[in-house]
Amino acid sequence: MEAPSAADEAVDALAHPPRLWTTGEVTARPCPVPKAHGIYGWHFRVPPADGLDVDRLLYVGIAPSRADSGQTLRSRLVRSHIKGNASGSTLRLTVGCLLGLDLRRTGASGRTTFGAEGEKRLSEWMADNARLCWVACPEPWAVETWAIAALDLPLNLSQNSGHPFHARLTALRADAKTRARALPIT
Repeated sequence: MEAPSAADEAVDALAHPPRLWTTGEVTARPCPVPKAHGIYGWHFRVPPADGLDVDRLLYVGIAPSRADSGQTLRSRLVRSHIKGNASGSTLRLTVGCLLGLDLRRTGASGRTTFGAEGEKRLSEWMADNARLCWVACPEPWAVETWAIAALDLPLNLSQNSGHPFHARLTALRADAKTRARALPIT
């Protein structure tokens, strides 16, 4: 029997991680997330929407998305997904929309976020219900394609149009963005 490829090992480590980390543990000092390229997975104790399974991997992402980027697992997870907002995190946008938070255009740029109060509520919900894991790898964009094909990931939209949850999630996010564009910038 052949040894599993690096992509197979990474996918297995995301689906069945030896440890899951809370957002609080990830933002503590010293930060356990490496400053390296890699792929990460988000597991949820409580799913953000009806019809999704509990206690399992629902989303994967990568850092960076291309070889010439300086982004790392640490910067993507901490700055974008945990401390960021919906304009810089597809995961935050998706989860916030599923939770029914109101998307708004905010600030001089008119970026879409859930506003200060909504982003705070989203961060609190994620702290209570989301757990994450990661695997360092030199070319995470190649592993992401493999992971999305190999795993059942309802919260991933890119490269995942065949998933049964894709149409519902796409429509939900589009509706939230349409409503936000119709409202004044806050």
